[in-house]
Order: sequence, then structure tokens, then C-alpha cells
Amino acid sequence: MSEVLLEQIGHVAKLTLNRPDRLNAITGTMLDGLASTLIECDRDPDVRVIVLTGAGRGFCAGLDLKDATAGTGIGAPGNPGMPPDLDLRTAPPTVLHSLDTPTICALNGGAAGYGMDLALGCDIRIGAHSSKLAAAFTRRGVLPESGGTWLLPRLVGWAKASEIIFTGRTLSSEQCLELGLLNKVVPDDLLMKETLALAEEIATNAPMAIRASKRMMRAGLSEEFDNHVQHVFLQLLPLFRSADFREGMMAFLEKRAPRFEGK
Repeated sequence: MSEVLLEQIGHVAKLTLNRPDRLNAITGTMLDGLASTLIECDRDPDVRVIVLTGAGRGFCAGLDLKDATAGTGIGAPGNPGMPPDLDLRTAPPTVLHSLDTPTICALNGGAAGYGMDLALGCDIRIGAHSSKLAAAFTRRGVLPESGGTWLLPRLVGWAKASEIIFTGRTLSSEQCLELGLLNKVVPDDLLMKETLALAEEIATNAPMAIRASKRMMRAGLSEEFDNHVQHVFLQLLPLFRSADFREGMMAFLEKRAPRFEGK
């Protein structure tokens, strides 16, 4: 059975990490499948939002410690499981960061280590009451290797990020909500319903405008304001010429919901 499942619901692509018997702990096969599926969805004009979740009672337990201590899998002593020609540009955290398609994490349980970094790499996070983020890296002798050292300080500030990473602390859903790491916390049985409702709300808007907005938000993390404004203006010009822009204006004037086609 595939370790990454893909289901399309309207304009929403739902990706599910699928090793529920191991709390979706990562394998090389899972990483390859996740990266390629994310790229496939981002290139599909019919996909306007990507939802990432886990099968079973957890999102992702991170590194499969059972396999690693048994001498197999990623992180095994003397065999880190990383090929010498590993290209980080095609690794899931890098791919996730570079997507123009909006991403929502439906955090259905624990997310530890690599799983926490994957969750933080999504644009929006909706958490079940039972969900938690475990920054267990330093408790396992490693560091947040999959984007966490870049993401967490930007999300919660340097001091809070330092406290979380240095202590290896586990955060409850309520603590994550208070820190701004979760957009919303919902009852466990309503997680996917609430997540898909938000995804569908986003998907009704002009897809090219959303993709351009996300692209410019990402660029703005490293650009000076004056340069960024010029960059945004260049992104705006083709949108003015799009059929979706005309549809948006006509829908406003005619007092109806727009019907965007991504053209």
C-alpha cells in the first residue's frame, strides 16, 4: 500500500501520510512519495488547495526510531539512510516551501521531529484537540533538520523558539493555539470537515491571484520593501489581463458569486 495517499475533492487535493501502524513515521519511500505528489499537485491546474494529514491517530512521529535502532532505515548507526547524491532541493520541506498552491495541515494527532517541521511548513494549520507538536530533536541528539530552525523563529519569535527547541518540549493543541502555531483547534471528529470547509473557501477565489499572493509573501521574507513593491507590481500586470480579473469585477457589479477558472 502506498505510504502517501492522494484524494482529490473538488479543487482540493488531500494528501495522507499512510503508515498508521507506526504513527506515520517517515521512511525514504514516504519522503520520495510525498515530494513527488506535492509537485504533481502544484502543477495540476485543477488543484487549488493542498491538505496534508496523517492516517490513524497521529500526524507523523518523525524519524522511525524502531527502524533506526534496528540498523535499518533513515538514521541507522553507520547508515544515515541518505544517498551521497541527495538533493535537498527535492526534499519534502524544500518542495513544500516552494509550492505556490496554498497548503493546510490537518493536524490529527502528534507531530514530532520531522513531522513537526512538515506541519510548520504548511501555510495554515488546523489542529484536533488531541493534536500536539513535539520538538523532540535535542532529546534525540539532533536538531530541527527539516526547516524548523528557519520556520519556528519566524512564527513565534526568537525567544520562544529558543525555549521550545532547546528544551525539546511537547506543546498541547491549546499551547500551540496560544503561540499562533495553530490557526484553530476543533474537536477531533470535526477536524477534516473544518479543514475541508476552509480549503473549499480558499478554492472559490481566483487561483492565479492566490498563487501570486503566496509567491510574493514568500519573496517578501527576504526582500527590502522598495524592491518588494516593484516585484509585486510586476506580478499584478498579468493578473489585470486575466479572465479571472474580468470575472471578479463583473461578479462584483452584478452582485453574484464569481466563477473563477484560473485563466
